[in-house]
Amino acid sequence: MTDRESGLDPQAETLLEELESGIAPPSSSLSVETGRALLDDLFAVEAPEPVGEVVDLGIQGPNGAVPLRIYVPEGEGPFPVFVFLHGGGWVRGSLDAYDGPCRLLAAEGDCVVVSVDYRRAPEHPFPAGFEDCYRAIEWAATHAADLRGDPDRVAVGGDSAGGNLAAAAALAARDRGGPDLDRQVLVYPSVNPPSVRWFDSYDDYGTGYFLEMDSVEWYLEQYLQRPADTGNAYAFPLRARSLADLPTATVLTAGFDPLADEGAAYADRLEADGVDVEHLRYDAQIHGFCSLYEQIDAGRAALEALAGRVGGDRG
Repeated sequence: MTDRESGLDPQAETLLEELESGIAPPSSSLSVETGRALLDDLFAVEAPEPVGEVVDLGIQGPNGAVPLRIYVPEGEGPFPVFVFLHGGGWVRGSLDAYDGPCRLLAAEGDCVVVSVDYRRAPEHPFPAGFEDCYRAIEWAATHAADLRGDPDRVAVGGDSAGGNLAAAAALAARDRGGPDLDRQVLVYPSVNPPSVRWFDSYDDYGTGYFLEMDSVEWYLEQYLQRPADTGNAYAFPLRARSLADLPTATVLTAGFDPLADEGAAYADRLEADGVDVEHLRYDAQIHGFCSLYEQIDAGRAALEALAGRVGGDRG
């Protein structure tokens, strides 16, 4: 990690230049299907980390099956369990797009990773995907032992929109008397409605740094059905009246990310409400850098750091 004053990571800068040269990331100008395919291609990993076993299965969700992909490390266990919720603006992202990071987390963290293929907007707006994720967390906690996991060490996490869903699920577990989660891992999470509170990072890094504010606003238009949803804490956890009694949190932010300030604000709120929170600042990085770890070395370093939080003894 470096100070933001030292500038953008050269590898991130090179990647941004390549994207501007024609290998463009998904944007609000693309159709839903084209955007999904481009993000899957962009996040594809050429040399995935080997793990002991990978199993695809479906569980009964609130409205039909919820597909899961389960990564089990080598060994006998019982292993910690980490339920992973992918990013992609609630519209994009998939089990395949996040196969690389999930493998790395399972292998480096020596933990079972349960990746969730929740329903996406605009076909299934809020709260469909959120409820799928919550159901998957309940299932993972109940069936941890069947996965060679430890039911007393179940964590939840995700990146971007997945960080939003993970924070919301941790709130719901508290509110609904659900699974006793021992950690939440929020990677450059989206936790705030810009229409309600505008952060400086939206202006400072909202254009030219991979994730752009026009895309953020487009994603939100697809995800939310009603203006009233902006006040729902399960849609925007920063809107929650209290964050007390939530699991220990690791919040990761990227300095050149329009979501940087809201992620930092959420970490501050957690701390103010008495939650044990760690804020990992990668100030020279862009949104999405963890998924781009084959192009940006700091992405792999960040994933290895997170693996240390979700695996082992969760120190």
